[in-house]
Amino acid sequence: MASIEEEIKQKAFVSEQAKATINLLFTANWLQSQISAVLRPYGLSPEQFNVLRILNGSHPNAMSQKDILSRMIAPKSNLTLIVGRLKEKKFVNVNRTLHDKREYSISITNSAQSMLQDLNQGMNQLLRATLPLNAIEAQTLNALLDKIRTPNL
Repeated sequence: MASIEEEIKQKAFVSEQAKATINLLFTANWLQSQISAVLRPYGLSPEQFNVLRILNGSHPNAMSQKDILSRMIAPKSNLTLIVGRLKEKKFVNVNRTLHDKREYSISITNSAQSMLQDLNQGMNQLLRATLPLNAIEAQTLNALLDKIRTPNL
């Protein structure tokens, strides 16, 4: 296992906090690349996969765009474009709501659910290979990541 110093060929950091920030960004990018490699054979982007997982979790209920955005990992994504591409692949159904013609209800299709079942096997293998943490270590990491996102009030 290479250290962050070796990975980015930097000898020293201004502080341990600066090193942790670079390490976190580098690791997130590395993990995103690993996930993209698993998704590639399915023709999915990480953002499309995220939307499908959200919709699968709400199945059989449809969701509004606003509700999907509130649950996305990257909520600044262009959801209209993502849903359009998923609709082209026949992975989602999109219908206008009756009470507001500007709002759409989005639901996952049976073929997308089937594909997700197959894809989840690859994702589980990836997690085992890329996150060699036991339950206590993963719990500690989760707590530290939550702490980073909690504002210092």
